[in-house]
Amino acid sequence: MRRAGLAVLLALLGAALAARLPVAQVGLRPSFAGAVLEGRILAGADDELTGVWSPQGRARLLKCAPRCEVVQTIPVPGALLVSAETPYRVAVGGEFRTGQHVRLTLRFREMQLLNVDAVVSRP
Repeated sequence: MRRAGLAVLLALLGAALAARLPVAQVGLRPSFAGAVLEGRILAGADDELTGVWSPQGRARLLKCAPRCEVVQTIPVPGALLVSAETPYRVAVGGEFRTGQHVRLTLRFREMQLLNVDAVVSRP
């Protein structure tokens, strides 16, 4: 009986690790009319970022190759780097000051939400 309980617990733990809940280490760098999200986002191997919100409103998800265009989702192949130099970018509108803490909400496919704090760096 104990072994069956242990087996169920291990199976649940394995399922949770396989699902790989999203994690992000991000900051903001001021840009024209707002800021660009910079950092690393970790999620499941075939997940997608479907939206980002700040207190100023919804951010734009961009694919820049070679010109930037707005997209509905950004693929997250396990780990995604975002910055002003990467093919996928997140542009947050508003006015930001260096050192300001901004609360962001990232939404992934299947409606997973991740709240993160981003600090505004120097331009």
